[in-house]
Amino acid sequence: QVQLVESGGGSVQAGGSLRLSCAASGYTYSTYWMGWFRQAPGKEREGVAAIKIGGSSTYYADSVKGRFTISQDNAKNTLYLLLNSLKPEDTAMYYCAAGRQLYGNWFRADLWTHWGQGTQLTVSS
Repeated sequence: QVQLVESGGGSVQAGGSLRLSCAASGYTYSTYWMGWFRQAPGKEREGVAAIKIGGSSTYYADSVKGRFTISQDNAKNTLYLLLNSLKPEDTAMYYCAAGRQLYGNWFRADLWTHWGQGTQLTVSS
């Protein structure tokens, strides 16, 4: 049974930084894609960043390019998202996701098969 557990959310001031973590278990971590999505109240779930575990390619939404960095620690089966230069519009529930064969469709939430429970990020101005 796949389990994804996010942590690291909280409240920060605009311009600040935060690191989110996602601990994965219950499956062969190295065969999956891992990603971060976010959802603000009243909005659709939005793809933020993705990475193919064991690969070097990373993918980002235009709104976070240059500010957020996705990374992985294979030894710990853990995914990270470093968020810098935070803006109030980054406020959302952030979700970790796992899936397979995403490639150019990584931003489509409906194609990811496993989700964490989410961690809330609030950025104040």
